[in-house]
Amino acid sequence: MNPIALPLPQLHRAAVLVLLGAMALGGTAGCSPAAESAPRTAQARESPPAGTPASTSTATDVGWVQLMTPMNQQAVKLLTLAAERAAEPRVRDFAARLRTGQEAELVRLKALLTRMGLPGTDVHAGHDMPGMVTVRDLDAARAAEGSAFDRLVLVQIRDHLRQSAQVSRSEITSGGRADARELAAALVTARETSLAELERLPDAVRALG
Repeated sequence: MNPIALPLPQLHRAAVLVLLGAMALGGTAGCSPAAESAPRTAQARESPPAGTPASTSTATDVGWVQLMTPMNQQAVKLLTLAAERAAEPRVRDFAARLRTGQEAELVRLKALLTRMGLPGTDVHAGHDMPGMVTVRDLDAARAAEGSAFDRLVLVQIRDHLRQSAQVSRSEITSGGRADARELAAALVTARETSLAELERLPDAVRALG
């Protein structure tokens, strides 16, 4: 099928600006300087299904779904470690349940990518994004043990939940697609519930400050 004829570089640039602006409201930075020179690959490969023309997807919609998908994918990796290795049983149980929820969200996020005609590749690979669990974070988790591991997980997952909620609120208020805004609202609700539970876990007060 033919690529969608859109000014996609401008669309991606606008999406990043919108999302990084939302993150800045939370007191965080966006991609590292190296990320700014990365190729702009946030473009659709195929025309979306009938009834969902590309013009209905705003810059915020594109930026949000292309950020939330890898954020969840990376969080699932850390949650898998936590469900297996956390010293505190309640942390293991929390991680296992949260992983299940994040995996279910991924199914919906990937379906949205398909409806929008966007590639499934991670356009933020190698970027230093707030709330993103990085390879370095995963390596640190694998090297930690006992309560130190639990505290590391609590901090990383807290940051992931907070930042993904922040950018999802931006989608709710600025997104153009009803299906994307609906999914963003569901994600915000889930994260608020998870954050409240996380903060009640053992070691949370000491780990989170």
